[in-house]
Amino acid sequence: MEYDFAKETPAGDRASEWRFPARVFEPFSGQMQLLNAPELEARVDGWLKSGGLTRAACGHWIFTWNAFRIECDPLTVIDTLQSFDLDSADVQDGALYRDSGAKEPAPLVRKAVGPDSATFVAELAVDPEAVRRERAQTDVVVAEIGHRQTVTLDQALQARAEESIAGTISVTLETDALGSVRRRTKVTKIETKEPGGRSETETVTETVERQRISDGGS
Repeated sequence: MEYDFAKETPAGDRASEWRFPARVFEPFSGQMQLLNAPELEARVDGWLKSGGLTRAACGHWIFTWNAFRIECDPLTVIDTLQSFDLDSADVQDGALYRDSGAKEPAPLVRKAVGPDSATFVAELAVDPEAVRRERAQTDVVVAEIGHRQTVTLDQALQARAEESIAGTISVTLETDALGSVRRRTKVTKIETKEPGGRSETETVTETVERQRISDGGS
C-alpha cells in the first residue's frame, strides 16, 4: 500500500510533512512494515535543511504557531498510519477489542444491524498508568518549551504519582455492507482527583471516517 496526501493538497502543506508518500506492506496479522525507509531518510535531511535545522534538533520540541516535535525517524510513520487504520480490528459480536489506553480488552457488542450496515460498541476501562505517563510526557515538553528547563520523565511521573485517575473508553464501529469499518468513534472520559480534593473531568471525542475521493476520471 502507498499512503500519500490527496493530489489537491497545497504545496506548503505537503512540504511540512516529509514522511509521505510512504509505502508499506500490510500483513494479514502483525505490524505494518515500511518499504521505502531510505527514501524517507533522504527526505528528512532536505526537510531539516529547509528549516535551518540539523540532526542535533531531532527529538526536541519547538514552538512556532503550535508545539511540535522534530521527528527524524522514518519508522514513526507506522504509528501515524496505524492510528488511522480501520481494518486491523476483528469486527464481530463478542470479539475482543483492544485500545492502548485501556487496562484490558473488552468484547464488541452488536448494537444495530441494517441492510447495508452494522454498529458495534466496546466499553473499556481507562488504564490510569497510561494516562499518567502521557500527562508526564506533556509536562516534560512544557518544561522544555515554556520554561527552558529540563525535567526528566521519572521526575514528572513522581510529581503525578498521587493523582487518582479513573475513566472509560467507549468505541463505536460502523461497518458497511461488506463488513469493513467505515467510521470509528472513540469517546474517552477521564476523572482526575488530586490529593487536595480537587477533581477534574475531561472528555475527548475522536472520529476516523473512510471516504472515497474522486480520482479525477469520468
